[in-house]
Amino acid sequence: MDTDAFDYDLPIDRIAQQPIHPREAARLLVDGGSARGSQHRYVSDLPGLLEPGDVVVVNDTRVIPARLHLRRSSGAAVELLLLEEIGPRQWQALARPSRRLRPGERLTVEVGETSMAGGGLDAPAVVLGQALGEGRWEVVFDAGPPVLDLLERFGEVPLPPYITARLEDPERYQTVFARRPGSVAAPTAGLHLSASVLAGLAERGIGLATVDLVVGLGSFRPITTAKVEDHLMHEEAYRIPEATIEALGRAKRVVAVGTTVVRTLESWAATGQAEGRSRLFIRHPYPFAVVDLLLTNFHVPRSSLLVLVDAFVGPRWRDLYTEALRHPYRFLSFGDAMLLTRS
Repeated sequence: MDTDAFDYDLPIDRIAQQPIHPREAARLLVDGGSARGSQHRYVSDLPGLLEPGDVVVVNDTRVIPARLHLRRSSGAAVELLLLEEIGPRQWQALARPSRRLRPGERLTVEVGETSMAGGGLDAPAVVLGQALGEGRWEVVFDAGPPVLDLLERFGEVPLPPYITARLEDPERYQTVFARRPGSVAAPTAGLHLSASVLAGLAERGIGLATVDLVVGLGSFRPITTAKVEDHLMHEEAYRIPEATIEALGRAKRVVAVGTTVVRTLESWAATGQAEGRSRLFIRHPYPFAVVDLLLTNFHVPRSSLLVLVDAFVGPRWRDLYTEALRHPYRFLSFGDAMLLTRS
């Protein structure tokens, strides 16, 4: 498949810069399939759009403040985006700029005029390890407090680069059910679900189950190859609790909230492993084994997420995107959503 087939014109002013309030006020384009057309609804309507016996599956990962601003010994600025913990105090990270960095180099986080390597701050320097290509490095934190504590003090929540407005409340880039810290990007479809929507699902006899996929480079790395099949998916860790597996066995239909949930459930179906690492790249034709409906945002052009949507509903994704652009839908991470029925 040509990657150009997944391109579309997205005006800059349609990229949402702030999350809508309240969460469930986001618009919801409901896909009725090729025969029934689409409906314009709101996420608050979701409980009434599903059926008793359905099970809604969410990703309960929590975004960590994974972006660190550092200095080289020369004084040059370096930005690290921590991707994944790979050992005690050892992480894989994206560095920018990366070209001049060298293994063994020590980088320090600055807080005003005081680096974290001195000034009485109980925090370590970052030591570069092996270069991994594509701007990725292994990094090691010197002795000090736990790395997650360090990030809470010195890190920033890494919003996508197309969001240029300042986020006043970092919790709006977390889902209301976020539990396990580790991701560097939010499972954004879940940002729409509020306590009132979850209560409405329960009242209608619609189940709620969780999975955990640590959102990393595999989810947000763009497709840069001319052919979709040549795109390299990076691994991401996932875990499915036993209670979720039991709920799936009883489900009338499985409703995935977000593409990360789809990839988690279909990885389990393909391997039989409830915990592991997935580099599953879902593209047409794909034999979906678990997911029946998908609640998802509108995705970046030429992205692996859009390729997954195409595999799920077929070429009518373009009609749905055209419909959303014709109406005042908001796009990408803080934008509105679609409810898709699998072809």
